[in-house]
Amino acid sequence: MTFAVIVAAGYLVGSCPWGYWLVRAFRHEDIREHGSGGIGASNVWRTYGRSLAIPVLALDFLKGFAPALAGVHYVSHLCGILAGAAAMLGHARPLYLRFEKGGKMVATGGGVLFAVCGWVALAGGAVWIATFLLTRYASVASIVGALALPLIAAAFGYPWPVIAFTAVSACAIVFLHRANLRRLRAGTENRFRGLRRPARA
Repeated sequence: MTFAVIVAAGYLVGSCPWGYWLVRAFRHEDIREHGSGGIGASNVWRTYGRSLAIPVLALDFLKGFAPALAGVHYVSHLCGILAGAAAMLGHARPLYLRFEKGGKMVATGGGVLFAVCGWVALAGGAVWIATFLLTRYASVASIVGALALPLIAAAFGYPWPVIAFTAVSACAIVFLHRANLRRLRAGTENRFRGLRRPARA
């Protein structure tokens, strides 16, 4: 019973569309009508700057971390993984946005990783940062970091459920970035130029 409750709660918590809610509250706009159309921190940063993006990033991270940690602490690592996966699914297809397009699960997935396999999360984060600094593309950093996760998990000797979770998560993240990949091939993908708030018309 506890197993099922934690997993279900993971989906409900993961469905909280913080990028959409905070932009609505403070800018009275729909983030889905700007940039990539996503509700994640990357699109919020490109459109409104760090003052909104940093809270969105933190909240998206926590909504993956909290249910996964609860599952690990109260039941098992498998429960934590499934609760975290449910949170990621909720972020991608939020109940509170009528299952419409959500975010790309990178920050939420990072929260899950920190709860169930911290060393993998730290190493994956290092890969993300290094790739971002080299390319200045958040999408490229997210894809490369995601693909590195199952290799890192195997190298650290984590059990097969963790390796399977990181592999499935990597595939899901790459799939959700397919529009970014098309823009990269076309040379139209947005590149971060700096940390200053972008100019708005």
